[in-house]
Amino acid sequence: MQYKETITLAFSGASGAPYGLRLLEVLLAQQFRVYVLISSAARVVLDTESNIKLSGNEDKATEQLSALFNASAGQLQVFGKDNWFSPVASGSAAPKKMVVCPCSAGSVSAIAVGASDNLLERAADVVIKERGQLILVPRETPFSEIHLENMLKLAKLGVTIMPAAPGFYHQPQTINDLVDFMVARILDHLNIEHTLTKRWGYGEAKS
Repeated sequence: MQYKETITLAFSGASGAPYGLRLLEVLLAQQFRVYVLISSAARVVLDTESNIKLSGNEDKATEQLSALFNASAGQLQVFGKDNWFSPVASGSAAPKKMVVCPCSAGSVSAIAVGASDNLLERAADVVIKERGQLILVPRETPFSEIHLENMLKLAKLGVTIMPAAPGFYHQPQTINDLVDFMVARILDHLNIEHTLTKRWGYGEAKS
């Protein structure tokens, strides 16, 4: 099957797993291919917040998420944190678009200094050096001066910093409405059309 584009989606250990899962669901439904990176801490968060016990084996994790979201064969691929032979590890093969959602303060720090100690950090480093599009969705409060300095450094490099801070002007009725607000903003920045939520000054969102 021919997919629209390949996007890297990474889950780090911050709270906010529903944001990343909903984004993954929408990308797959719109026929994008998605490379998924999941930190060890993110697996704990997925279990805690969404009751998803994701395998540490990348092939089994791929099967789990593919079944959960009814992905086509080959549409979704999970890569382990030490899989240095994955496409995302090299500028010659990595997708030009990457989202870290949710993004922990620790991941923000590691990306800001180019640590590249695991595949998530390396993939982000590759997108930055290749002048691609990197979106970080930090979920932390309050932000310390350290956090803010790291985010400012990345913003100056062209990284989009999009804190998980949903608005309320669309009059959300459920938690899913709040999740969709943030996912909609991410999709906007990826230049992907959607009808997840109504826009300021416009009518109701379509289902």
